[in-house]
Amino acid sequence: MSEPAKRPDCARCEHFIVTWNPAAPRGCKAYGFKGKDYPSVVVLRETGMPCQLFQDKPLRPPTSSTS
Repeated sequence: MSEPAKRPDCARCEHFIVTWNPAAPRGCKAYGFKGKDYPSVVVLRETGMPCQLFQDKPLRPPTSSTS
């Protein structure tokens, strides 16, 4: 039996977007769609493969609080 495909974490992806639309609160800039499910879930469901366009978000430098 084969291992289930592992889906990437959309929240850590450069292409992930959050919208103001309650009917489609999540989206993917790379694939160009919005929906209720996380984009990686949709891609895995529709293609049977984990997302091929996942890109880690760049790390942000720590912010200093000057008061």
